[in-house]
Amino acid sequence: MNEPGESPLFRRWSSSYSYALLGALTLACLLPFSGRAFHLDDTLFVFAARQISRHPLDPYGFSLIWEVTLERMSDITKNPPLACYYGAVVGQVAGWSEQAFHLAFLLPALALVLGTYRLATHFTRFSLLAALATVLTPGILVSACSVMCDTMMVAFWVWALVLWIEGLQPRKAWYLTGAGVLIAASALTKYFGAALILLLAAYSFAHLRRLGSWMWYLLIPVGALVGYELWTHALYGQGLLASAEDYATTQRAYMHFPRVTGALVGLSFTGGCALSVLTFSPLTWSRKAAGVAATGGALAACAILLGWVSLGRQFAGGMGLNTLRAQWGLVGVQLALFVAGGLFTLGLAITDYWKRRDPESLLLGLWVLGTFVFAGLLNYAVNARSVLPLIPATGILIARRLETMNHAWTRSLMLQVAGALVVSGVVSVWLADADTRLANLAREAAQTVQWRTSNQVELVWYEGHWGFQYYMERFGALPVDARDYRIRPGDRVVVPENNVSYAGLPESMSFQNEAILEFANPSLATTMSWRLGAGFYSSFWGPLPFAFGPIPPERYFIMRANGVR
Repeated sequence: MNEPGESPLFRRWSSSYSYALLGALTLACLLPFSGRAFHLDDTLFVFAARQISRHPLDPYGFSLIWEVTLERMSDITKNPPLACYYGAVVGQVAGWSEQAFHLAFLLPALALVLGTYRLATHFTRFSLLAALATVLTPGILVSACSVMCDTMMVAFWVWALVLWIEGLQPRKAWYLTGAGVLIAASALTKYFGAALILLLAAYSFAHLRRLGSWMWYLLIPVGALVGYELWTHALYGQGLLASAEDYATTQRAYMHFPRVTGALVGLSFTGGCALSVLTFSPLTWSRKAAGVAATGGALAACAILLGWVSLGRQFAGGMGLNTLRAQWGLVGVQLALFVAGGLFTLGLAITDYWKRRDPESLLLGLWVLGTFVFAGLLNYAVNARSVLPLIPATGILIARRLETMNHAWTRSLMLQVAGALVVSGVVSVWLADADTRLANLAREAAQTVQWRTSNQVELVWYEGHWGFQYYMERFGALPVDARDYRIRPGDRVVVPENNVSYAGLPESMSFQNEAILEFANPSLATTMSWRLGAGFYSSFWGPLPFAFGPIPPERYFIMRANGVR
């Protein structure tokens, strides 16, 4: 048996090797998906990037139909524009193709993973393990396949923590200044980044036991957010940070999402997105603790599937819940496992602080618990993007727990660690591929519609949005506007089944079902399907972050307008 660090392999291994391995692994996991179609809210970010390329100081100064009628982009988007500015640079330099964007957005993913390794060196001797347990998760790999703001925000978050910790004691003014700038960048990429201000204030006070000049550096992001609010208010007649909060409040009332449901679904999303916590659980928890988590997961699954708690407003309403109940075995097992994984995640944060009672455990605990509270209890719906910020902390907590539980590492233990990483990694890549297939099917559907209607002189209209909208508009199709129906006899209307925001059709006109396009999805996994309860991007679709099983085909209905009734 070897003590950690005594093995010849550990003695020869350097941080340079770790950076190289993590960089190569991240690229190997993500490069195969660099040609994928734009998916879901990718479309909004690309549209805003195009606007910025033409009007750099007016990022949201255009209108589009994203829900059911024409609205200002400043009223639609609920994210600040820093990622869109990055996209504008990419578009101007490398072009507006999907591959150019996805390759460029590999840089934030690399920064996140390498930053997690650098950060973990301040918390554990097993910093490489912490970074591997972070990157090989569905939350990281699926999110990093998008061109949205989430991965970039967490990358800024992690490096802000690195600079702050390394600059706090002994005091390094440039490090603290850099940390303040990165906190501002994180918050201006996604508003949740502002939570770092409170997180680092708590850590710094616990570490130094006093207030001090370090507080002034936290005013950098505060000033940036105040400036942003004043700037957007001057541009659009409302501060967009306040607007995002008003939208969340309105949506919480609309969704009827009870707090207890948010907690249970939040556990499910946490356990699924931070999957490495679950795969490492046999090595980090006793059988008794595992039994308690399994029982909690089973009870949560019963509470949701049997209707003991309300899921609030769902995409398919009562039909969706009945569909889940009809597949209670398949859905229930997955739900119980993910909830158990969520309990393990919170347990890691709580027990780490309970045993150590040091500033580092406080930082990790507040990081995980604060993110969970926001994602499950404060947000109007649970989604993987809200859970994403806690995943680097869970990787570090796994490494810290293994470090304290195993003073001597046997070959068997190392194989078990490798096995846990492999299982989490294989599942995560599988899900990234499934999400890519789903994105590509929307592009294929739009191309098929274009081919079928290329010889007609009548207009083509579409319902639904997301990536499907991007590709329909690229060939000239028009979105249906609920306040201004301009459909004429002979026009076609395409309606996707697996989408949202349908404007409806004019009651004064009759329509004939002309064709149903079906696109098989053989991936046996999905991130978005109300029939399987999978809602990676919003629990509005179901209580699971993703689901495994036979995936229904993607269907698109082509209807022909016949005339006035």
